[in-house]
Formats: sequence, structure tokens, C-alpha cells
Amino acid sequence: MVMFLKGMGPLLLFFILGLWLVSPLTQENDREKRFLTQHFDHHPTGRDDNYCETIMRERDLTNPCKDMNTFIHADYPKIKAVCEDNAGDPYQDERFRISKSQFQVTNCRHHGGSTRPPCRYRATADSRYIVIACEHGLPVHLEKTITAKKFT
Repeated sequence: MVMFLKGMGPLLLFFILGLWLVSPLTQENDREKRFLTQHFDHHPTGRDDNYCETIMRERDLTNPCKDMNTFIHADYPKIKAVCEDNAGDPYQDERFRISKSQFQVTNCRHHGGSTRPPCRYRATADSRYIVIACEHGLPVHLEKTITAKKFT
């Protein structure tokens, strides 16, 4: 066994180093995938209560019923571009970016007493600026949406 490990030393070290380098990227990709699951829908089918109830269930956001969720309706590259200077500006601190233009969004708000499925949602379609957190140029968190940017 020791002879086997001795012969595998450089290869084993290379493998462990590779895992160590890839691990943060995997975590970022997981956060980006979660962001996309929770907030990205390029081609909505309607933007009414039925849309909210269907997409919230399809995206597994109903166990328990999520109180409120916002879906952004745009090409992914346009959302991702908010993480860069050409389409986004710093917002409050270095963690957040605000879009330079508005996005079509649908807010799905839970209504009803129980937090257990079946969940009932009310839809509000709007056009709003998005405030997102970015890590290494990738959107990972939707902080909020706002109707008007305040310039000071």
C-alpha cells in the first residue's frame, strides 16, 4: 500500500490541487444556478396568477410556500451584464449592482393562510431596475427590484 501511494505521489498531489482550485468555481456555479432557478424566466407563458402558481411549483419553490419571488424576463446575457460596468452600476456597497435599464419582471406573492402546498400566488407584472449580487462576474443573488433610481 505504501509503495502504491509513493508511486502515485505526484499524481495524487496534482489531483488534490485540482479539487482545491475547482471547488470555489463549483460553489459559484451552484449559486448562479440557484439564482437562475429562482429568478430567471426568459419566455414567460402569461404573467398572471396561474403563471406564478405553475412556475413556483415547477421550480420547486413551494415546499413550504415561498412568501414572495421575482422572475426576471430577459436574455441571460443581459442580466449577467449588470455585473459589468456597461449595464450596471455599484449600489450601496461593493456587493451589489443596479441595472442601468429596467427589466420586465413578475412578482409572485403568496396569499392564503397555509405555507403548505397547494400554494396560491398573486402575480404583479412590472418593469423595474434590478439590484443583484455578483461574484466573479456572475449573478448569484437578487436583492430587490426598484421602480426608480435615485441619483444623488
